[in-house]
Amino acid sequence: MAELQLAVIDVKPGAALESQSGLQMLRPRIYGAYRAPGGPRKVAAIVMHPTSNFMGHYLIGPLAERGICCMGLNSRYMGNDTVLLMERAIQDLGAGVQFLRAAGYEKVVLIGNSGGAALASFYQSQAENLTAHHFPDGDPTHLHPGDLPPVDGIALCAAHQGRSKLMRDWIDPSVIDEHDALSVDPDLDMYDARHAMPYSAEFLARFGAAQKARLDRIELWALERLRMLRSTPGAPRDQAFIVYRTHADPRCVDLSIDANDRRPGSVWGDARQVNYSANAMGRTTSLTAFLSQWSSRSQADGPSNLARTTVPKLLLTYTGDQSTFPSTRDAWMAAGGERIRNVDIVGGNHYLAGQPELVLRAADAVAEWAHAL
Repeated sequence: MAELQLAVIDVKPGAALESQSGLQMLRPRIYGAYRAPGGPRKVAAIVMHPTSNFMGHYLIGPLAERGICCMGLNSRYMGNDTVLLMERAIQDLGAGVQFLRAAGYEKVVLIGNSGGAALASFYQSQAENLTAHHFPDGDPTHLHPGDLPPVDGIALCAAHQGRSKLMRDWIDPSVIDEHDALSVDPDLDMYDARHAMPYSAEFLARFGAAQKARLDRIELWALERLRMLRSTPGAPRDQAFIVYRTHADPRCVDLSIDANDRRPGSVWGDARQVNYSANAMGRTTSLTAFLSQWSSRSQADGPSNLARTTVPKLLLTYTGDQSTFPSTRDAWMAAGGERIRNVDIVGGNHYLAGQPELVLRAADAVAEWAHAL
């Protein structure tokens, strides 16, 4: 078995303005790690997330042992989604596809793990029919079909539907002052002991409506703020802001909702503590990044993009996942239509942490599917 190798890939448009590092600004690059099995270069896979470091992904070694070169690729936004633009992230993914095609692999597939699922779906939908000519803020993306060579298949593992849907499901509606992390309306606080579990249908309906209302308010403010900045001579074209308390999904604590094999809590520990933490999903963002990732204007919704693709798909459902659920599986399956099949990884948690036998089961399923393409 070949040792882990490093891929250093140059990227160009947009990268120089999205880093505080002088080296990265002058020589914009992304990085990946992969293992190439011996023999003919038949199938390669890329596993990538918008921000997580996947160079140590748990599937790289097991897939190489099954004859598939697997690259864990990082985007230019690795470790920081403050200014993340999904339209740039797919460009980075395209650079990885080009790297593996140039290396001689006959087929390339994408493995969309967790938040990488919507990224992979967005990528392939644009590779088949490029429509993202502008960012949600109106600026041109300057994407070109040559940036996005199509792949031969998409495998989805523990797949979120996308960052906009995640924020819609997780944002805390009990925040009453966007400038005060501790402000709370107890009538909408799912962590308030007065709201007994299982939650009532009436509470869940009010809670969901208030989540949407808060997200809509933030989106409207972001759009208005952006228009003001861009109409003011000498003003910056963007700014950062904070979105407090973005981890309030009732399913974290009420296991009767969207029931699967999960345990109570969040994938990151105690859900309430994560909700109030200084660094959490979407906590610090820019106006343009908010619109691209978290808002209703995002072009990166997973299932709707997957429905626009024509390649074969595989869905791996981790049934013990605390952040994807039966309804998540159903949304992906409906989007995939006749070209998708599901494999349950029974008892699998979101990261397959401490479950080495399930890692091998997931690798078996992906390898069997990819070799049959």
